[in-house]
Order: sequence, then structure tokens, then C-alpha cells
Amino acid sequence: MKKTLALILTLALAVLCVAGCGAKDEPVPTEAPEAEVEAPAEDAAETPAEDAAAPEADELEVIKVGASATPHAEILEQVKEPLKEAGYELEIVIYDDYVLPNTALADGEIDANYFQHTPYLNSFNAEKGTELSPAALIHYEPFGIYGNGVSDLSELKEGASILIPADATNGTRALLLLQQEGIITLPEDASIDKGITPLDIVDDGGYVVTAISAETLPAQLENSDEGTIAVINGNYAIQAGLKVENALALEAADGEAGQTFANVIACRTGEENSEKIQALVKALLTDDVKNFMDETYAGAVKAVF
Repeated sequence: MKKTLALILTLALAVLCVAGCGAKDEPVPTEAPEAEVEAPAEDAAETPAEDAAAPEADELEVIKVGASATPHAEILEQVKEPLKEAGYELEIVIYDDYVLPNTALADGEIDANYFQHTPYLNSFNAEKGTELSPAALIHYEPFGIYGNGVSDLSELKEGASILIPADATNGTRALLLLQQEGIITLPEDASIDKGITPLDIVDDGGYVVTAISAETLPAQLENSDEGTIAVINGNYAIQAGLKVENALALEAADGEAGQTFANVIACRTGEENSEKIQALVKALLTDDVKNFMDETYAGAVKAVF
């Protein structure tokens, strides 16, 4: 009897235990519906992202232009907004020499460049076999003669060094300026078209004329012996902080040099009248750009339009 009673009690306890364990597990199923309730909130949060991915306005067409840092790239900066309004994004690529911007243009890496004058461009085409053309004349940078410890050309001493650009067209231009100032004498038929080198000098006045890379002229002058002078391209003079008012002599802006050596927008031959190039030219040939040149460069850069 006792065994029977014990068995009955054991079975009763087992039933109670199972019921109790089942009661503790009941909250678990309620968690799944709670997780499902949060799903719509996540979907709602994703809606703005989908809206942001909606198609945007048409992208601007890029115009990539190679330029010297000063003043060309600075001038180009002034037309970024007008070009954007016309549907173009202007990308400026800076070069610090006179060769790479033309080779990059010829190779199709850029759409145009802005750093050179037409005589140099023609000389480059003839030497390299490229087909590049001017699309518009933009500005003129008077060549200047600057001195190290020289405040007047009359102070030049016999044997003094005179530094000029080594490239053919700028070298010719420098030599003509030196003759203009009575420092050297050139052949009677000396001209821009014909070209001149230091070997053509008829009378060097007792000075030593040396041709070096144009971009190195300001640094070479600064590190030269006192009494040295240099004929420096306008852009490199500006870049080096040399001021027009401190030049010992300047080319006359209203003379032949003003038109002959005006800096141009250059492009591949046949693309001068393309919409892209004409948009760039139109943006540059404005009173706003002209006023920027006058106010910023104080005579070292002169608009020719």
C-alpha cells in the first residue's frame, strides 16, 4: 500500500513539474512577433535612401585644360562658374614647363592648353610634327629685364653675365629686347620670323650672353653673381614675385610683340570651332576676365581683346 501511495505521489509531482516548465517557456513564442513588428520600421527607414538614389541632373561635360600655374591657371579659375552655367566643368592641369602641355594636348590627354604664344606653338609643331592651332588670343605678358644688384642698365659692367631663355622663339624675343635697349647688336635682317640665337650676335658689348631653360631663369638670377641681368618671361617673373615696376626694361605692349607674342588658347587642329573650345574662349573673352588681369597683375599681364 505504501509503495502504491509513493508511486502515485511521484507521478503527481512529475505532472506538476512538466506543467511548471511549460509555463516558463510560454514567453519565448511572444518574442518572434515582436521582432516581426520592427521590420516595417526598417523598411520605412530605407525609403529616403531610395529617394536619394533617384536619377540626378545630367552631369556637366568636362573641359580639361593644361596651363602654367601663373598667371594662366589663375585666369582660368575665373571662368569656372560661367562655364558651369554653360554646361561644362573646367578641369585645370598644371604644368611647369613648355613641352608637356603640348605633348599632352597632341596625345589627347587634355582638350586645350593655355601657356604659350603662336610663334612658340608654330616652332613646336615644326620640331615635333604635331598639329596644334591657336583658337584665340587672350593676353600678353611683356618680357622684362631684371637685375641682381643692378638698378639701371647703364650700370652694367664689362664681362657681366646676361641670361636669356634657351628655346628658339623666346630666345629671339630676348635678344631683340636686348638690342632695343642698346646692349647688343644683331644682324640688320634679324627678325622674329627668321629667328636669332646668341651665335648671331654681331656685337655683344663685352657681355657674356648665356641661354638657359626659361623656367629656371628667376632662380638662376637670384643665385648669380651681383651685376648679372636676365631677360625673363612674364609668367615666370610673376611666379617668382618679380614686379613689372622693378624691371630694368620692358617690351612695349602696343608694339609688334604685343600681338606676335600674345598668349593663346591652343587646341588640336580642326577643333578650333568645336562647341567645347568655343565655350572656353567665350568665357575668357569678357570684361570680368580683363578686369581681373588689370587688378591682379598690375601691368605684368595685359588683355589683348
